[in-house]
Amino acid sequence: MDKTAHKKSINDFGKFGLVNHLTKDVRTGNKTTITGIGDDSAVVDSGNNLTLVSTDLLLEGIHFNLIYTPLKHLGYKAVIRAISDIYAMNGTPGQVMIALGISSKFKLDQVEDLYEGISLACEKYHVDLVGGDITSSLTGMTIGVTSIGTAGKNNIIKRNGARPNDLICVTGDFGASFMGLQLLERERKLFVKDKVTQPDLSGFEYVIKRQLKPEIPVSTLIDLKKEEIIPTSMIDVTDGLASDLLHICKLSGTCCRIFYSKVPIDYETTRLAEEFNIDPMTPALNGGEDFELLFTVPLEMVEKIKLVPSVKVIGHMTTSGSGNYIVGDDGSEVEITAQGWKE
Repeated sequence: MDKTAHKKSINDFGKFGLVNHLTKDVRTGNKTTITGIGDDSAVVDSGNNLTLVSTDLLLEGIHFNLIYTPLKHLGYKAVIRAISDIYAMNGTPGQVMIALGISSKFKLDQVEDLYEGISLACEKYHVDLVGGDITSSLTGMTIGVTSIGTAGKNNIIKRNGARPNDLICVTGDFGASFMGLQLLERERKLFVKDKVTQPDLSGFEYVIKRQLKPEIPVSTLIDLKKEEIIPTSMIDVTDGLASDLLHICKLSGTCCRIFYSKVPIDYETTRLAEEFNIDPMTPALNGGEDFELLFTVPLEMVEKIKLVPSVKVIGHMTTSGSGNYIVGDDGSEVEITAQGWKE
């Protein structure tokens, strides 16, 4: 153990730094453990196929605010957060387990709403709710979701497979969820301060939905298989495009260059960002909770990737030591830094 660790605060590490610090001495000993800490899911050899296991934790006041988050939406989003990690390794989720801590402030109908949302997500993504636990809590609500899935032994995609010259590809657009959260927080503060009972959310339905009821781009994975495109690395974008791209670079031993004008941002996101006096690229790179896929493919697949309309190429991988940059339209380069969510 690091002798100086006792002098440090948890905040000195950040989310991923803390995980790395706490698990740096962890070693796996079972032959069935293929991948442990460090990827989207743990990978276990279960015989003919691989079993993928991931867990996700949501805390009231940290990950959600019930003033503007309907419990039905929260249940739905909790499942999405968990099974997204399975899809990010090219797996198929099959089961989830829910661990719920609730205080006495919650009524039965509220908990029923939460589980209705959980059931809707399970039904849409063909996942079974197979168990879990419920316990009392002194304050608020805590939701833990464990997702279980499978993948063929030759089909699994990890974060560490990117190579120099690989194309950097993404689905969807970025920053909408973050700006939806900013809008909801603004209206919450107005409610607290001025008792404004009717929030002004008109014209921003898309960003609100991206925050409260996100979806996973499963159809893209189907299209990739149809076109016989096998990504060299993949991750789901939950901590911010910049942070998650740098995860791939670090684990793959590469650097990257992405292009400012290629990063997809929805018009609604741009309009709201400007209303908040924020450069739209800031939430796009650092916002988090987009639940889009970020992956790399070999350069020779450039024509094939054009056949998948939901995918956009935003840059390419470079050799180790060449730096990570976003390139402007004028050719200027700005270093990419990880400023995504740390909780």
